[in-house]
Amino acid sequence: MKIRKLLSTLAIVSVVLFVGCKNDDYVSVNVGPCPLVISVTPVNGATLVGRSLGSSIIASNQAARTTLVTATFNKKMDPKTINESSFMVKVTGGSAIVGTVTYTDSTATFTAPAKFADNTTFEARVTTAAKDKMGNALQADYVWTFSTGATILPVVIATDPLNLATGVALNKVITATFSMPMDPTTITATTFTLMNGTSPVSGTVSTVGAVATFTPGVALSPATVYTAKMSMAAMNLDGSTIAKDTTWKFTTLSVYSINITSVNGVVVKNPNALTYNSGTNVQLTATANVGYTFSSWSGDATGTTNPLTVNVNANKNITANFTSNASNFTLNVTAVGGSVSRNPNQLTYPNGTNVVLTPTANAGYTFTSWSGDVTSTVSPLTVNMNSNKNITANFTAATGTGPGNINLGGAAIYTILSKSGISTIGVTSITGNIGVSPATATAITGFGLIMDPSNVFSKSSPSTLVSGNVYAADYAVPTPANISTAVIDMQTAFTTANGLTTSVITELGAGDITGMTLVPGLYKWSTGLLISASGVTLTGGPNDTWVFQIGQGMTVANGAIIHLAGGAQAKNIYWITASDAVIGSTVNFSGNILSYTKITVNTGSTVTGRLLGQTAVTLNAATVVLP
Repeated sequence: MKIRKLLSTLAIVSVVLFVGCKNDDYVSVNVGPCPLVISVTPVNGATLVGRSLGSSIIASNQAARTTLVTATFNKKMDPKTINESSFMVKVTGGSAIVGTVTYTDSTATFTAPAKFADNTTFEARVTTAAKDKMGNALQADYVWTFSTGATILPVVIATDPLNLATGVALNKVITATFSMPMDPTTITATTFTLMNGTSPVSGTVSTVGAVATFTPGVALSPATVYTAKMSMAAMNLDGSTIAKDTTWKFTTLSVYSINITSVNGVVVKNPNALTYNSGTNVQLTATANVGYTFSSWSGDATGTTNPLTVNVNANKNITANFTSNASNFTLNVTAVGGSVSRNPNQLTYPNGTNVVLTPTANAGYTFTSWSGDVTSTVSPLTVNMNSNKNITANFTAATGTGPGNINLGGAAIYTILSKSGISTIGVTSITGNIGVSPATATAITGFGLIMDPSNVFSKSSPSTLVSGNVYAADYAVPTPANISTAVIDMQTAFTTANGLTTSVITELGAGDITGMTLVPGLYKWSTGLLISASGVTLTGGPNDTWVFQIGQGMTVANGAIIHLAGGAQAKNIYWITASDAVIGSTVNFSGNILSYTKITVNTGSTVTGRLLGQTAVTLNAATVVLP
């Protein structure tokens, strides 16, 4: 009985084995389960499937950009049967998509070389040509479908600063926020830029998620319009670029200064800075010197409040006035080119005494104005002695031929005056005084400065570098006020000289006056001015004047000479340059240079005149003599 049951069981097994999995070679000994597709990606019926099906690219902390079509079997398959003939993808109801098929472990992968179309249904098929390693074929084609959605392009949804924002901080970090996370490798200093006009602003760019950040490498310039731009080359994690270039503009904070004049006392600013952002409140505290009492503010501030709070919404020029506690005051009057009588004529005057000053010009001169503690053209002048007074009577040489002399005011006592710095290398010799303001003494280099015990001025070391004194805006009173006035007078002289229009001779020599002989007069060029090695001759009398208005810079070539003939004097010649004035090597130059920017005097050159520059003055083994 047991034997019959065993034989029956073996017969049943034999039948099962005989009818096993279908096989193209019809081998009758197939064993094991039939090959089946047990999972696919995308899943059957999936919608809104990502369509970026190019080469597999994986970036740090990102998912693979490639969306692959895969089929996973229940067992190991014969790799030779897994190919483009047995695994296909096509548009439903349309043509097949070209792609490559690979097989790893139990998974077959179909990779398309290009993105799938938007809003399209696709059919994937694994055919019965796919076999396992025993030669058993898939019993029927495995077919599934999926569809793509529309590609959503990234857009910039917010910026900081906002478009057309004003009053933006000078250390501002610029950001752009997108509608989705972005690929950091596509957001760089090339695609995210910041421009100051046509000049790019250096900086570093970083991206975290959907936020891109531009950090300027330097502080932004005040009161300037900047343009930020995110270009179309910026991509999201799927490789989609933004729809269009995105630009936005903003304006930085305005920055202003406070210029304080204080004689017989000091003023402390809190906060103390060279410049202030627009709208900053600054407290001014005036402290009188011994023997004086603070009395009032004048200029861009009024009243007697002390301390005084000033809102810096523009450049401010403020004077702190101090009254002497003494009952008697001194009157010091300076006159060059004439004399001044006083009535009454005393060594000191009781507080409140009125003194009448009457100027008398020397032969060949005329009285023009008063300066110092009184600014006026009234003659005779009545001065109320409520403090010690220092007054200068200004006389001008009698008018000769030409546009007349330019009133340099307080700048006249300086051989070199600059707003931003004076530097020298080599053996330089300067006859007269030099000074800088609002720059401090650190902007005067190459002179080996030694401070005078008074702290009002310094001297050069060796003394042959500068025969006079050296002044800077950070020296002790009264230097800051005096040199600030001199700089203002220098700027006024530049504007006055550049604005002359009477009997003007224009565009002579198209800007090249080399070899010419020029009579006194007003000359004007819209371009730069060139004097080559042959030089130029100025011929006229001792009271004749020349003013040269130069629309750009001035270049004097190596070895050139400004010849003076007929008694012409360097002090009566004014070179007014709208840009840099460059004096070459071994030049013999005559006249006062008033430059809107920089003045450079090169090796071995001699200048008889003043160098009054509104930026820097640079010397290289040069000689400058006050005329």
